[in-house]
Parts: sequence; C-alpha cells; structure tokens
Amino acid sequence: MAGHTLLISRGLQASIRTASAASSNSSSRGLSTSCIKLVQSSLPATPSFSRSSPSLKEAFLVRSIQSGVIRRSIHTSPITRSDPPAASSLSKTGLYEFHIKNGAKMVPFSGYSMPLTYADVGQMASHHHVRSKTGLFDVGHMVQHNFTGPTAQAFLERISPSSVSSLAPFSSTLSVLLSESGGILDDLIITKHSDEKFYLVTNAGRREEDLAWIRDRLKEWNASHEPVHHEVLEGWGLLALQGPTSSEVLQKLVGEGFDLKTLTFGKSAFIDLKVAGGEKVKCHVARAGYTGEDGFEISIPPTSTVSVAEALVSDPEVQLAGLAARDSLRLEAGMCLYGQDLDETVSPIEAGLAWCVGKDRRKAANFIGHQRVLSELEKGPSRRRVGLVIQGSPARQGCDIFNSDGKKIGKVTSGIPSPTLGKNIAMALVEDGHHKRGTKVLVEVRKKLREAEVAKMPFVENKFYRG
Repeated sequence: MAGHTLLISRGLQASIRTASAASSNSSSRGLSTSCIKLVQSSLPATPSFSRSSPSLKEAFLVRSIQSGVIRRSIHTSPITRSDPPAASSLSKTGLYEFHIKNGAKMVPFSGYSMPLTYADVGQMASHHHVRSKTGLFDVGHMVQHNFTGPTAQAFLERISPSSVSSLAPFSSTLSVLLSESGGILDDLIITKHSDEKFYLVTNAGRREEDLAWIRDRLKEWNASHEPVHHEVLEGWGLLALQGPTSSEVLQKLVGEGFDLKTLTFGKSAFIDLKVAGGEKVKCHVARAGYTGEDGFEISIPPTSTVSVAEALVSDPEVQLAGLAARDSLRLEAGMCLYGQDLDETVSPIEAGLAWCVGKDRRKAANFIGHQRVLSELEKGPSRRRVGLVIQGSPARQGCDIFNSDGKKIGKVTSGIPSPTLGKNIAMALVEDGHHKRGTKVLVEVRKKLREAEVAKMPFVENKFYRG
C-alpha cells in the first residue's frame, strides 16, 4: 500500500540528505554523524568498504551526499536541490514528542516530520528485529476515513474496482483509486464494517489530491443518490505492530476479553487495550501490515495514542522502528510504494494488482477507469511490474533496464540491498514479454551494465496469520 539512504532506497536518500543539512555550516567531514552512521550500518561488507576502513567509507558517503547521488525525496514527487522544508512547515503526528523522547532521527516525509531511525539502532538492526521479534511503527501520517450512508457501498464500488459488496463485515481488501484513463491515483485499504459503514486508509503523500478528488466524486454522487457522509479522522493515531511475536505482545494488552487467534489476516475488530493505570482504550485493530510479517494496524483516539504506544513499547520484545526499516521490509515483501512503483501512469494490471479487480466488477464495468483496465485484462498490458535480483552494485529508482540486444525495456522503480537475503533486489516496470521468471536482463547502475534476473516476488516469504 494502504498505505511509502544510500543503501536503503532512493526514496529515503533525500530524507537522509535533509537530516545532514542541519550541519550545513560545517565542513564535509562535519556532516551529521548520525546520518553517516545510519548509512554505514547498511553498507554490505565488501573489500572496498570493509568495516576496518571507516575513513574511506565515510569519505565515500560524504561525496555521494554532496554530489547529488541522493536526489529523490521520500515524498511521492521529485524535489530539486533546494533547501529542506523548515521544521515549522511540517505536520506532526500525535507521537512527535514521544519520538524525540526516544531518540528518533526525524526527517521530512509526505509533509510530516517522521522518525527515520531511533537512537543508536541502525536500519539493518531494526530490520532484523522486525523479522525476528516485533517492531512498532508510527503510521499516523496516513489518512484515515469513515464513509457512511445507505449508498456508501455502491459509492465505493464506483470509485474503486474492488468487490466491496462481497466483503464480510470487518473484512478488508487492498484496492486502488483510478483516474478516468485507468491510472492509479492512490492505493488504499478498504475495511467494511457493514453495508453502510466503511473505514479507509489512504497515503499521506496523496492527501490533498485524494481529498479533493473524493470531494468532487461525492458531490457528483450525492446529487443523484441517497447521500454518503465522509469523515476524515483528523488527529487519530495509527500504529503498526509488526513481527512474529506481535500477537503475543498485543494479547497482553487485550487480556482475556478477546482472543487474537480469532482475528486472521485481513480481519479487524474494535478491541479494548489496557494501558498504564488500568485504563482501557477502545481501538480499531486490524490484522494487517506493510512488512510481510504477522502484525496489526491499530487506530487510536487522539487522546490515547501516546499511552497505547508507551504500553506496547514497554514490552521487551518490542523495538521502535522508523521509515528506514519500513522501506526495506516492504520491498522484501514485494509491496508497492506509491510515487515509486505506482503512479497515475500505471494501471492495476501493469502493477500486478489484477486481483484487486473483482470478477463481478469486470462484468458490471461501472467503475471509474474501467475501459483501460478491462482492455488490459483481455489483451494484456504493454508493461508489467517485476522483481529483479541484480549482480554487483544495487540499482536505484530510475535505473534503465536493457535486454541482451541493448534495447531499453524498462526502469527500476525501487531497489535496495536486501538485509535478509544479502542480495541486491529491486522492483521494476518492464515491457511485456520480458517479465517471466528467470529472464536475463541488464541494469545500468552508475554508467555500468549489471547482470540481473527476473525473480519471484515476494522476495521474502510473507508470514501473514491465516489461522
């Protein structure tokens, strides 16, 4: 989804540059120590950058940051080499002071000041902790919505291609908002509470565009149907508790009032969570996440977000995790980031999300953008999203891809050295016909062609709890 560093992803690189900008009055060797340590912790151990040669590694990082290797924002649109946003211009989640208290390195992300890493825990260590135990992410920058009314279900089936009517109560699905031309405006999660009540989560980086688009579609809809009411849950917290021990951690706060074993992947419930002082906070708890691990996304009333976060992180199994680990985890899990792997030019069929288009919706052909989607389902898309394993240096967003004859056939959309696999992995959009697993291609990385192979996604097996 929905709802996205030099050795983490091109998207995070600009945020690291922004973190180092606070040292702009210093010499190049005076760049933010925390920034350099963050990237150093992600460097693979190679002869050129062995951990016994920190001065060489640091010099490389400094030159890379200054030379513009880091040149794309983690936001969903490109930025120029202008001054970073002033801290006062950034929005803050309800956990901002909590993050500062816990030693977070804060960076601009989708208009918010968000944690990249915490204290002395690097991206690699944080990534591995989520894969082995439990990590806690603040995703309160995401936009939470309620849609209610007698025609809410029909409205959602107008603006998305998903079979919303077939969802059972308190079940969820990944979906997309489409333009009239069939491109993806945003990816989102739709949760059905009843035929007349729905809870949605959309991306922070598309907040203004989404809200304006939804407002216009609602105005059109309500002019000829029983009205649908739209509420944005401003100020509500959203926490992602992710990892193989996340259920054990959360069950301690739930107590005997609810058995989390009954809450399988894609299901949700309103559950009381016990915090300090014995107070109980009613939260919307969904078994979901963006890491490929078992986990939960917890929507929390504004006045209780900090107390729930404190209760969760007090468990010794839990470690706070930021954007750096979230990016590498989601890419290993084969999950898209809007603005890199998805945008308004990409259709759900090209993106490998054909399963989001319900069979009944294909027959009805009454959702926005259905012409292109149905045509591509019948004839096939001109390009497809694929996974790649790349030899040598890691490929970043925008790297060109060629076939063996030297013809350009696509571009990398996201790429990292996988902390779990120890390989360079990437997602890409390539011409149809070059998408089959095992296909050999060449990727241009730093003006050198690197051998690569189309690989199965997810790169790391997903471990969703299905009962």
